[in-house]
Amino acid sequence: MMNAQTKASQDAITPEKALELLQEGNQRFVAKQTVDRDLNLQVEQTSTGQYPFATVLSCIDSRVPAELVFDQGIGDIFSVRIAGNFVNQDILGSMEFACKLAGTKLILVLGHTACGAVKGACDHAELGNLTGMLENIAPAVEAITEPAEASHRTSANIDFVNAVGAKNVALTIDRIRTESPVLAEMETAGQIQIVGGMYDLASGKVNLL
Repeated sequence: MMNAQTKASQDAITPEKALELLQEGNQRFVAKQTVDRDLNLQVEQTSTGQYPFATVLSCIDSRVPAELVFDQGIGDIFSVRIAGNFVNQDILGSMEFACKLAGTKLILVLGHTACGAVKGACDHAELGNLTGMLENIAPAVEAITEPAEASHRTSANIDFVNAVGAKNVALTIDRIRTESPVLAEMETAGQIQIVGGMYDLASGKVNLL
């Protein structure tokens, strides 16, 4: 039975180990060998404090719940979710809290295949507040230069969509380092790692970028 993280177990986890724990969890998920957890017991164990080892920024997509695809329990990870898994001031502040104050050792930016937000950005969709939100993904669309033909740079071209999705992860990591001196300093000091990955909707596998 898997217990919730404690201060001692969190302290013992290095950034490298944190990434390893997520990778191992995803391997269990794909192999249908997820760990047996008493979630109610973990609720009890975490009622007086939390000691997560990682922070995962992922999309709101209902098919990509971070705790499940990484086979983690209550109190293991901070889960930040927004369509298109990009950052803004509020999300950066949340990450700074997670790492600097709450002790997580890893930030994983997780995109996924066939992302609806990325498709919307590729198609320059406009709808209420969605219009402004998708502007956060536009730089990734522009950064993928092939194919050059406009008719192939739409959501109908799944290879283009997935290339933009992966680029969006990379650019989001760049933004974290550029726009959060707190997190950049922690990474430079070896206190945290900032990495990216893409979740495959068909296989359930997370491929690191």
